[in-house]
Amino acid sequence: MSFADLGLSPELVRAVAEKGYAAPTPIQAKAIPAVLSGRDVLAGAQTGTGKTAAFVLPILHKLGRPGSQRAPRALVLTPTRELAAQIADNARTYGKYVRLRTVVAFGGVGIHPQINALRDGCDLLVACPGRLLDLAEQGAADLREIRHFVLDEADRMLDMGFIHAIKRVFKLLPPVRQNLMFSATYSDDIRELAGRFLREPVTVEVAMRNATADRVEQQVFRVPKEHKRYLLAHLINEGNWHQVLVFTRTKHGANRLTQQLEAAGIPAGAIHGNKSQGARVRALADFKACKIVALVATEVAARGLDIKELPYVVNYELPNVPEDYVHRIGRTARAGSTGRAVSLVSPDESSLLRDIERLLRRSLPVAPLPQFAVSAPVAANTPARTQAPHRSTSSDVREPRPVHASRPGAVRPVQHNGRHAPGHGKREGQQQSRHPHERRGAQERHGSHGKPGAFASRGKRRAGAETSPRFRSGKIA
Repeated sequence: MSFADLGLSPELVRAVAEKGYAAPTPIQAKAIPAVLSGRDVLAGAQTGTGKTAAFVLPILHKLGRPGSQRAPRALVLTPTRELAAQIADNARTYGKYVRLRTVVAFGGVGIHPQINALRDGCDLLVACPGRLLDLAEQGAADLREIRHFVLDEADRMLDMGFIHAIKRVFKLLPPVRQNLMFSATYSDDIRELAGRFLREPVTVEVAMRNATADRVEQQVFRVPKEHKRYLLAHLINEGNWHQVLVFTRTKHGANRLTQQLEAAGIPAGAIHGNKSQGARVRALADFKACKIVALVATEVAARGLDIKELPYVVNYELPNVPEDYVHRIGRTARAGSTGRAVSLVSPDESSLLRDIERLLRRSLPVAPLPQFAVSAPVAANTPARTQAPHRSTSSDVREPRPVHASRPGAVRPVQHNGRHAPGHGKREGQQQSRHPHERRGAQERHGSHGKPGAFASRGKRRAGAETSPRFRSGKIA
């Protein structure tokens, strides 16, 4: 079967042939005719099997030639900026002979170029929900002409973190439209939720639900958490890995691991939500060009990114959501190639591993730990000072010396009732106030040591007030 047999226009067939697509993948062969028929579609397939072309190609075919109006006629929503940019690039490549206008909109960059692009006219709009709503509120994005609506990575988009934004977008769309949902994973709850937005959809599945690619070699190493970075460096160096995508759970963890790999002599970069769009694009470009060996990422990179012939994926930390494991390792073994997915599992992650195995309906092989060097902490390298054994005697017990309260780190002895013991912390010759109210009033007027201006009345500081960390608002901390 060829793309021409699916009913696509000659211009689109020519474009995909130049892209190097010889024949449609199973998901494309089943989904493209369903989309061309005008039905709503709920499609699931293994990551890396060509889901993007499965909905972009038939939508471009149905759009035909550029419209006379400026408002977009098709909308694709994605969860991440990188995925939005990738889909828009593919749409421009597929549609270069039909001259359809594609605009991409996401946050992290200036909004005015996107406003200008929409004013110039748009046929296909690829966007992230937050920026799309911003454009709609400013009157720059008119969604009343949308005829085809796609939720890509639908499981994450319909997640509780996105559902409110999705509902707001739905209210801006016309009631009559074609709805498409594409993703590699679908939980039963997500399928039930998706059923509310689809009208008698055609369900397209080409593999077992939540399955991983057959060509991914999966492996687990049981390793203490504090030894993970040393094992990772060992695997990269000894295995001569030239390109590896490493996943962490947190942004700070990604930054920390990147610094640790750099310190070990391994060129590395980080990509996550706290990075600017420019920094994320540069890191991804350097990784694709093999200028860096390890790209450390959070889930932001797990959705739809297509890195050609990526050989290795490492789960430095297992994901909290087992379906995310499928997306993570789906970055390798794409388009018929092979790949390897390694998971470093610490004892506290055993329950997460069980959840993943339950989702996959099989156990993951555990490999024996290789011998690798573990550097001792800096503190351990510092020689400890040795002292001769000392026994306490009665002569060692001395009365505590009065400590001046303004001295950093000084602590006043206190009585059992919590008040300061009389006489401690006072200069020689100072008279202790007999009444607490008198003592408090003296502090407000003169400061705790008789220094004028140390505290303002009612606990407010004056200019040049005492800055000792033991005092807060005129009271002893």
